[in-house]
Amino acid sequence: MLTLRQSPFDLFERLEQQVVQAERVPAAEVREGAQAYTIVLELPGVDKATIDVKATDRSLVISAERKAETLQRSEGAGGSEAGPLHSEFRYGTWSRSFRFPGGLQREGLEAHYRDGLLTVTAPKAQTTTTVSVKVED
Repeated sequence: MLTLRQSPFDLFERLEQQVVQAERVPAAEVREGAQAYTIVLELPGVDKATIDVKATDRSLVISAERKAETLQRSEGAGGSEAGPLHSEFRYGTWSRSFRFPGGLQREGLEAHYRDGLLTVTAPKAQTTTTVSVKVED
């Protein structure tokens, strides 16, 4: 609902901000196997040292940073200038969280980064415990 202080253009501005933010979040694929969940994220150009993977009982939080590189353009008639002439690359930090229907075995988490893909394997927690109860008179 619009208030007197908002204009219809405010809605478009908020939508544009959401689209820009969504473009910074990497694409993900989540698979469920019999023993584990597998999460694959596209992270081209991300330094492995900036990737952080944390797990709680039922969720996984992955964050990383893609740092801007300082590139030098070749010298031309106007001399040398720092930075690219045109860039559509996205730089900065981001974080994504995934919540699972069952618990995670945090000690068994594995993460591998290769060719711009981060693959995280999160084993399912084994919650199959049996309790015997003696029936008394």
